[in-house]
Amino acid sequence: MRIDLYIAVAVTTVAVSLIAFWSNPKRRTTQFFLSVSVHVGAWLLCLRFAVVGSAVDGLLWLKISSACGGLLPWHLWFIKESIVSPEKSFVSLARKSLWLAIPSSLLAVLPFTEWFIPADSTPERPIYGIGYFVYIAGVVGVYLMVCREAVVEMKGHARSKRVELQVLLLGGSATALTILLLMALRATLRLPALSGFQPLVILAFYVGTTVAMTTHRVFDARQILLVCIEKALLVSTTAVVAFSVDFLLAPLMFRSIDFLITTAAALWFAAFFSAWLDRKLNLYPEASLARHAAFAVAGKEARIEKLELAFLPILKGWAQSDHAIIISGSKGRLSGGAVDLDENSPVATTMPRIRWATPERLARERSTPERAEVAKFLEKHSLGVLVSSDGPTLKTLIGVGVPASRRPFTYPQVTQLLELAAIIEGSLERAHLSAKAQQAEQLATVGMLGAGVAHEIRNPLVSIKTFVQLLPNHYQDPAFRDKFFKLIGDEVTRIDRLTEQLLDLASPRAYEAKIIPLHPVLQAGLDLVAARAEGKSVELRRDLGATPDQALIDPAAVKQVLLNLCFNAIHAVETQVGERWVRIVTRNVPDGIEMTVSDSGPGIAPEIRALLFQPFQSTKSSGFGLGLAICRDILGNLNSVITVDPPAPGRGATFRVVFPCRPS
Repeated sequence: MRIDLYIAVAVTTVAVSLIAFWSNPKRRTTQFFLSVSVHVGAWLLCLRFAVVGSAVDGLLWLKISSACGGLLPWHLWFIKESIVSPEKSFVSLARKSLWLAIPSSLLAVLPFTEWFIPADSTPERPIYGIGYFVYIAGVVGVYLMVCREAVVEMKGHARSKRVELQVLLLGGSATALTILLLMALRATLRLPALSGFQPLVILAFYVGTTVAMTTHRVFDARQILLVCIEKALLVSTTAVVAFSVDFLLAPLMFRSIDFLITTAAALWFAAFFSAWLDRKLNLYPEASLARHAAFAVAGKEARIEKLELAFLPILKGWAQSDHAIIISGSKGRLSGGAVDLDENSPVATTMPRIRWATPERLARERSTPERAEVAKFLEKHSLGVLVSSDGPTLKTLIGVGVPASRRPFTYPQVTQLLELAAIIEGSLERAHLSAKAQQAEQLATVGMLGAGVAHEIRNPLVSIKTFVQLLPNHYQDPAFRDKFFKLIGDEVTRIDRLTEQLLDLASPRAYEAKIIPLHPVLQAGLDLVAARAEGKSVELRRDLGATPDQALIDPAAVKQVLLNLCFNAIHAVETQVGERWVRIVTRNVPDGIEMTVSDSGPGIAPEIRALLFQPFQSTKSSGFGLGLAICRDILGNLNSVITVDPPAPGRGATFRVVFPCRPS
């Protein structure tokens, strides 16, 4: 069954406007847009009856459709006013529109006079009176008056109203003027077939205007125009290339081969020309720069606080704004940028569902209590757009302030921000997981130290207990009291030092390097290792020969790395027969100090060595295989390097860590 183009376009225009009206029935713009859509649908149906009707009926329906078209500028003016002054009542708008109602009414009456199309006009010999051309000129003049008023009022409004007025001018007015141009060409060139293009013009321009004006997606008129120009150039030039190749090859080869070569040439040219147009037009240069910068930060930084500080300038530069926030978190709280949100708050629960929000989108859509809270959040923090990006364990909200141009964020810009948010969320997710893994490894290390430290603490406690028991009988002895007070102080200091080192290892922290002596830090860490080595009957050998020993290190980081390497070495030699030792050596190397941790164990198998510093690679019956991976990450953040010597027969494992002596 053949589909009638006029009826299909009329139904489409009304259906789209009904969808827009349903999305937000209280908004004045969508109310008037529905009425204009019904008006356009009626005009199309009248035009259809004029085309397919008999000579008498067709002429009558042509006059009726022209009368409907004459009233359209007046109707379009109401949409403009609903954008500019949404608070005004219909009565006040009707009084204000009298200056336009009078000429529109005259244009609606003109088609029913003999000046428009005389009664003796026939489809075979159409006659157009002077009134026909006066009608076209009058409708064009009325549209220009509406456009001029919209341009004047556009200067006094900012953000979404300005964009909607631009789309109104490019959409509604361009549609009407194109149709009037077709009417004029039909009359002057005597081409009745031009009437068939009028529904297509309506469909192309009207649906685009509908989407741009009534949906929650805001579009920029300049962007739309450039994209249309780009696609038109691409299609037209590719068609010319395909036609030229086919024209040249058709006489020379079989049709099937000619078709394949022509298709291949057209596809290659389309890909090449599309990339060339993207570079020349450069529609979104800020987006490309921001993506490259975000990837660079994600590959360079690994700590959460530094990632956030590095991403904020990128967001501000992309948006041309002086304000941006990154809010992230899990386990009930989201925080960042002096903003603290409960995970169950309306903003935190609504944003993952709608993915992005701008003041313009929230104003266009049907209002709910949750969306009202999101709108208040945007207003409170002066945000022009807020997007949500959720990972497996992390929720992230990213917002940027209103740009310096005061223009609203368009939908292409929102999609760009969503891409940036995905990059930022992925980096923060990785940093969070890395921090949790480091904390877990630290706690595991503290657990391994438990027995040895308990033994170390028990010895001073036994001494203190013995002296306390003897104190009543020897209190009068001055030498006993002096010895007692000195012992108490020394033993309590020893216990305090041990517990302080344990807490320092167990607490998660951001490592910051500074130039300090390396050997005291290593001695403090080896004091913790000594008890475990003694319990496993492993000799702990020390050869701290670097002179000087000033290095750019973080004490807690060095202790964590030293403990991981020493515990791995002790585990490797504790089942050995014969000598069982672990050696720690330091020496000076160019621009740094090298710390070597070696053992008398069986060494590292060649197949394991390639995966040694990757997470979850372990030869132990217990543990997660995170120790060496975390050591590498910690040292990488401090511009230090860890390597392992190649396996050699009869020699155990040897790990080398080089600490820099000056900032890079």
